[in-house]
Amino acid sequence: MSDSPKTPAKIWGEMVRGNERFINGTPRHPRQDVERRHQIASGQAPRAALFGCSDSRLAAEIIFDKGLGDLFVVRNAGQVISDSVLGSLEYAVAVLGVPLIVVLGHDECGAVAAAIESVGPDAPPLPVHIRGIIEKITPAVHAAEHHGDGAIDVDPYEVGRLHLRDTVRELLESSEMISEAVAEGRLAIVGANYRLAEGRAVADLVIGSV
Repeated sequence: MSDSPKTPAKIWGEMVRGNERFINGTPRHPRQDVERRHQIASGQAPRAALFGCSDSRLAAEIIFDKGLGDLFVVRNAGQVISDSVLGSLEYAVAVLGVPLIVVLGHDECGAVAAAIESVGPDAPPLPVHIRGIIEKITPAVHAAEHHGDGAIDVDPYEVGRLHLRDTVRELLESSEMISEAVAEGRLAIVGANYRLAEGRAVADLVIGSV
């Protein structure tokens, strides 16, 4: 369990330093031993909650060099808001007392690519549950469209960035409890984009004091 309460700024700073170790190939792999496993078996007190894409290249504890019990992780394809995501993050804030939520998107996202393809004139129909995910991302696709010379150009990176911001906005709009915690200064939210080749998580949007 966490040894002492920490501010969102300190926790995000720890995550940034852990990410730097991962980037440089010098991870410490902290709190991953038998002693730690026994220590947290009876309860958890994670430092932060992380909501990210399910992409297999986005393993949160690895890219931030964290250990067992450090992060409360919620993931789905394309990091789209749903009732289960909201309930999980509200649990992290209200019950576990995390002072920081990190919403993590990334480049080369398959869900973003599918959303871009889905708005094309010859787009094939999608299975119903996949369509439900993709429809959460298509507003960012339309917002990122650039029209010129009779063609429509869409930058996948810009779509991912806009979708990340839409996700944070929807999180705040959909959860009164989370928005109140931010307003009261008990919680901060960082929206970050992860660069797969570089291994770096870059803050794009900060809500609250970080």
